Amino acid sequence: MGSTGTVLRELRGAQKPSKGVSLYSRYVNRPAGRLLAAGAWRAGLTPNQVTLVSAAFTFSALTAVALLEPSWWLGVVVCAGLAVGFAFDSADGQLARLTGSGGPDGEWLDHVVDCAKMILVHSAVLISFHRSDGLPHEGWLLLPLGFLFVAVLTFCAGLLREQLGRAAAHAAPAPAAAAAPVSRIRAVALLPADYGVFCLVFLLLGAPGAFRAGYAVLAAVHAVFLVAFLGKWFRELKALRAG
Repeated sequence: MGSTGTVLRELRGAQKPSKGVSLYSRYVNRPAGRLLAAGAWRAGLTPNQVTLVSAAFTFSALTAVALLEPSWWLGVVVCAGLAVGFAFDSADGQLARLTGSGGPDGEWLDHVVDCAKMILVHSAVLISFHRSDGLPHEGWLLLPLGFLFVAVLTFCAGLLREQLGRAAAHAAPAPAAAAAPVSRIRAVALLPADYGVFCLVFLLLGAPGAFRAGYAVLAAVHAVFLVAFLGKWFRELKALRAG
């Protein structure tokens, strides 16, 4: 395929559409994933192996959250580990499109790792809260459980929306519509719901009160987005039935 520069150019041309993607994913995570995908290609890794590398970074960071005493240095390490894992999560799909080696097994593995990540990140916070001697009230233990519910429901509902939409399009193909312009306002508005932005809250691990406050704010924002997304996806699927 040529030099690394050629590979990077090929990867730039094999990106997913930017519609519905936050600024972080568009300008930070995808470019980082592109570099990692090029490196993985040079190293001879497969997309599934890159997915497992992503899981290793993510799960190691979350294990540290659950088992180690919160501190500033731990927050930096955890944030970095989660961010690198997220970049590798982008790299596996980019590598698959570059090499044409994607398949249902890779998509399945990617979704399994994503689901495990969502469950474990909030479970790790729950364990950290439970181990903390300075937790103001036991009611705080309900916060990670609520955030976990919101995250898993958003993931499952969004995945079902995608799969059912594909099935409907396959059953009754519609004329190709003109691509809508990418909205920068929407990309900014989606930042609080981006996993990459969520990773930043772990930088506050050294100040437990600030971490709890930041985590609670993100939980509330994600709950608002869940309600908005559920309504949007339901209307879209209903429109497909009507069509």
